[in-house]
Amino acid sequence: MTFCLGVKVAKGLVAIADTRITSGSEVSTNKKVFIHQSNHHSMFIMTAGLRSVRDKAITYFKEALEQQDHKFDKMYKAVNAFGEQVKRVAAEDKFSLKEAGLAFNLSALIGGQLENDDEHKLYMLYPEGNWIEVTEGSPFIIIGQSNYGKPILYRNLKYNTSLQEVLKLGFLAFDSTRVSANDVDFPIDVILCEKNSFNIVEHRYEKQDLEQISYQWNALLNASVQKLSTDWMEPIFSKSLEVGE
Repeated sequence: MTFCLGVKVAKGLVAIADTRITSGSEVSTNKKVFIHQSNHHSMFIMTAGLRSVRDKAITYFKEALEQQDHKFDKMYKAVNAFGEQVKRVAAEDKFSLKEAGLAFNLSALIGGQLENDDEHKLYMLYPEGNWIEVTEGSPFIIIGQSNYGKPILYRNLKYNTSLQEVLKLGFLAFDSTRVSANDVDFPIDVILCEKNSFNIVEHRYEKQDLEQISYQWNALLNASVQKLSTDWMEPIFSKSLEVGE
């Protein structure tokens, strides 16, 4: 499993991907982000699913970029092109994977801004090669381990949230997932793409880089629980006392 988060807000895109790879009892670290940048072409792909399928699809897509990059002047065209490579890999490998007891599985978050896009774009690509676009009404998507990180994002993330706050919330979503799921862990790769910059910035955080933030968040949560009012508990506890008398 994996954790990949993509967020689109008014000021730009923020994305976070963990690097843990679990294969049976073996655990390793591998990059799950592919970045392509040249002039006014800036895009990234984050993936969740079988590594062999991911590596093959990315290799095919790199070849397509070398041959047709000039044709991709809008993000949806690049997303369609990657979707075609995913379907190509499915046609080649789906049957043999099924024979081995494995399901063809590859989801992707694709974001960036190409020269004729009016703004930054973010898409989720399904294993079947079709996609949806992330919009203002629902500004984030998580692929992989998605359940644990959603609550804090639903409660706090808005389309006008600053990029700094988005990164803060994104890390807390990852941290909630990390402490709840054994197959998600550091290091994490963070992507930042400001609107109309046509530039993607990437940074890797190791566990020691953010450990103090994790401890601080845990302490703040514990303190907040202690400060919550207990007046609303009175009806049930008074009944308990009456029964015990």
